[in-house]
Amino acid sequence: MNRRSLRPKIVAEINIAPLTDVALTLLVIFMITTPLILQSSIKINLPEAASGKPFTNTRQINITISDNNIIYIDDKLVTRKDLISKVKMARKDNPDLEVILFSDKMVRFKNIVAILDDLNEIGIRNLNIAAKVEQ
Repeated sequence: MNRRSLRPKIVAEINIAPLTDVALTLLVIFMITTPLILQSSIKINLPEAASGKPFTNTRQINITISDNNIIYIDDKLVTRKDLISKVKMARKDNPDLEVILFSDKMVRFKNIVAILDDLNEIGIRNLNIAAKVEQ
């Protein structure tokens, strides 16, 4: 008998099973956390609507009006003058800019109309008002 034949052969393959496990785990983590990242940290009580559909667009500005009439652009506190100037600048960069208005249902309607009037003067034509679907 030959002693060389008793030795096991060296396997020179790369085992990709751990790499696949890590990649799939990261994918699941990102799928779960992405919606949480996209949600606003400003707590408002949206009005309810019978119909509606989710709206997602990367070329948009989110304007939030809290129940005590505080205005935010994408989670940053702004005054009404700042709101107008920032939306104007964003519209210069993107003429098809879309604006989503999140307003607490306790905000006075005259305050919402004032913001809508400002957006109309700027020339915003793609405007959506956020609401949650009635259950």
